[in-house]
Amino acid sequence: MTEPPSRDSRRLYGDLAWTWPVISPPEHYVQEAEQARAIVGQHSRTPARTLLHLGCGGGHLDSTLKKSFEVTGVDLSKSMLVLARRLNPEVVYLRGDMRTIRLKKAFDAVAVFDSIDYMLTTEDLRAAFSTASSHVKSGGVFLTYAEETTERFRQGRTTFSRHSAEGVDITFIENAYDPDPNDTTFENTFIYLIRRGGRLEIETDRHLSGLFPFRMWIDLLEGVGFEVTTVLPPGSGELGEGVPWFVCVKPA
Repeated sequence: MTEPPSRDSRRLYGDLAWTWPVISPPEHYVQEAEQARAIVGQHSRTPARTLLHLGCGGGHLDSTLKKSFEVTGVDLSKSMLVLARRLNPEVVYLRGDMRTIRLKKAFDAVAVFDSIDYMLTTEDLRAAFSTASSHVKSGGVFLTYAEETTERFRQGRTTFSRHSAEGVDITFIENAYDPDPNDTTFENTFIYLIRRGGRLEIETDRHLSGLFPFRMWIDLLEGVGFEVTTVLPPGSGELGEGVPWFVCVKPA
């Protein structure tokens, strides 16, 4: 077993990026992308034709979003951008940090999906929201969500799934643990059981993610000038039980 060198190795975005299309294929993102398309259409005050996807990863959401929008994707991982360009050759992909990148272009809509999890401090989160505000047109929508909040976090939550493709079988295990409830981060530990031709490889990976109160998200979004509405996906319970979308309109 390979022991990662730090609490935040993020090998999934480096030497283990090849596993991404296996453990989380594009078809898993169709429903989420369609929800995003519908929400943008319902809330945008201007026709939404162009979309900036910050933290686009391997482009799996874009494979659906590109059917409704002219998509531009931004990601920090070179390995993920290779996958994204291979999957979506018609999409423009750029390397950059969602906290600091500035493009000389405005978009009808901006979205950050689960990559917002990697904002580890309120300063990081505010910076990402400022980037979104800088790139969305007046009347346009910025869309994001909080997979975890301090109210919803469950210590030790562990999930697993099994995936097979092209002669590779991967059992993927994910464990969430917060060693210090007084800070704004928690640890996600990933274990990959990789089998090729009956031969087992075990890889480990650690990712630090941000953890903030639900209200903090709204305060920071409003602080950079957005009008914020929360929308629950179908099948969710009361606010805070599901994973609510933050629908953020930039006023004229």
